[in-house]
Amino acid sequence: MTQRTRIHLLRHGQVEGHGEARYNGQRDVALTDLGREQSLSFAQGLSDKELRAIYCSDLQRCRVGAEAIAAFHGLRPTELADLRELHIGKWEGLTWKEIQKRWPDEWQGRLDDLVHFRVPEGESLLQLAARVRPAITDIVSRHRGEEVAVVAHGGVNRVILLDAIGAPLDRLFHLEQDYGCRNIIDYFDDGYVTVRLVNG
Repeated sequence: MTQRTRIHLLRHGQVEGHGEARYNGQRDVALTDLGREQSLSFAQGLSDKELRAIYCSDLQRCRVGAEAIAAFHGLRPTELADLRELHIGKWEGLTWKEIQKRWPDEWQGRLDDLVHFRVPEGESLLQLAARVRPAITDIVSRHRGEEVAVVAHGGVNRVILLDAIGAPLDRLFHLEQDYGCRNIIDYFDDGYVTVRLVNG
């Protein structure tokens, strides 16, 4: 077996307004008290790992978790805008019910073509993948043979996990990513990828 690079891929903790189905996208929403507890919990769970770096989205809901991990390792998180959640354009901050009422045709259009549909002023899932994939490739390249943590978002994590198992983007919602969850992915120098944990 060739050299292994392990990524501990985490989703940020619970956010304010979580009770309703809502698209937060790139809005900089805050964590709830439980969300902060979840961040501390996954940080404690990684406290015995020999992490060499911590990366996160530059939105505060991810920064909080990354900083919690960093406190156990004497590291400073590297913030990457490319790890931000899908930009959902005019729909950001709106509930699913509000969107269905105001844009019924567009809502159905997204359901019909999850990969290519782009909300006005936003981005498609394909565009999300186009910025996330190089970011992960670069992280793995920079840390060959090491362990790193990445704190990101539900949509971003799903793209990374789908790529790891060789599944197409239209299977995005076949993977669950709960608030505060942890995934483990091993990348080997020969190109082989193994997912060790999903939504843990």
